[in-house]
Amino acid sequence: MLKFFISLALVFTGVLVSQDQSPDDILFLKIQELEEEIAFLRSELESQAYLLEKLQNENLDNAEKSSSNDNDSQVFRFEGINDDETIDELYQKGINSLNLNELDAAEGAFLKLVENYSDEEKLPLSLFWLGEISLISLKYENSKDYFLSLVSQFPDHWRSPLAHKKIGDVYLSQGLNDEAKEKYQYVANSYPENTAASLALQILENME
Repeated sequence: MLKFFISLALVFTGVLVSQDQSPDDILFLKIQELEEEIAFLRSELESQAYLLEKLQNENLDNAEKSSSNDNDSQVFRFEGINDDETIDELYQKGINSLNLNELDAAEGAFLKLVENYSDEEKLPLSLFWLGEISLISLKYENSKDYFLSLVSQFPDHWRSPLAHKKIGDVYLSQGLNDEAKEKYQYVANSYPENTAASLALQILENME
């Protein structure tokens, strides 16, 4: 639109020039035309610069948001895992397999969780179930190692008292009665209010 008015001004100037105007008047009009053209170009450049800066800022904001989203996803996806299963999904898979008495599938799920994830609740629980599965499968040393990992890494976890008692069960299954008694007594003394202590005391009474 502005170019149209400039063109119209040039035509109008041509009409004026066709009339008897002095050279000074013509020069003055030409200078005015040039100043208007320069002002228009300057406005165009400033507008383009503003749009370019705005576009760059938008691209930067989008890149920062993308990076932020990537960081957020890492809260739920732990390094070292290459599939789409989350901790909860993997743990539930192990529990479902246990309910179906599919011990190999359950062991695989819990082992995958233990080896690839770090979670204050699901990791000790997975160690506990791995210990249980190994105990059922008569893999006593494996069972003891899993329970020992639980009680050493997560001594305050609510499953730790029962894990200590399970270590006593492993010793008892191996015929190591003295070691079993010592562990049961430890559970009874250390966790007197826990159900694991009651179970340990019952076994101790039966061993007398």
